[in-house]
Amino acid sequence: MGRIIFYEERNFQGRSYETSSDCPELTSYLSRCQSCRVESGCFMVYDRPNFMGNQFFMRRGEYSDSMSMMGLSGGIRSCRMIPMHRGQFRMKIFERENFSGQMHELMDDCENIMERFRMSDCQSCQVMEGHWLLYEQPQFRGRMIYLRPGEYRNLREMGMSNMRLMSMRRITDMC
Repeated sequence: MGRIIFYEERNFQGRSYETSSDCPELTSYLSRCQSCRVESGCFMVYDRPNFMGNQFFMRRGEYSDSMSMMGLSGGIRSCRMIPMHRGQFRMKIFERENFSGQMHELMDDCENIMERFRMSDCQSCQVMEGHWLLYEQPQFRGRMIYLRPGEYRNLREMGMSNMRLMSMRRITDMC
């Protein structure tokens, strides 16, 4: 079970709010969120309510200034707890939206879909097992999207319309 504490001000100052679950709107508890401390587990934090906008993966540690560390001009607005997964990992990625175009199945990390599969982009996917992070640049760099088991017909509709997805990583022992 994860635990995260959010603070209104930088450097863990001001009022705080603690949670061990998803929170679609932090402004229900704090006027703003400028820093946080992950006590255990892993979380995704978002710069917009309802798990939308830019996403950032957070593991155990202290994040004293969300604006400078992550570029969140409006602070953290929502968070999602990432549950531990101890089984296999499986995901099908598709070159185009609605599960069309080239399809490849992943069971491990992929540093560069262009080099590995000769795919220029991933626009839809089906996550069968495990939790994954998809990155806009090769070698797990740049902006990211968190995916849990389910079908994703159009990854561009997740608040990242101008983002190309170029690498994928399993969330294993990161937490």
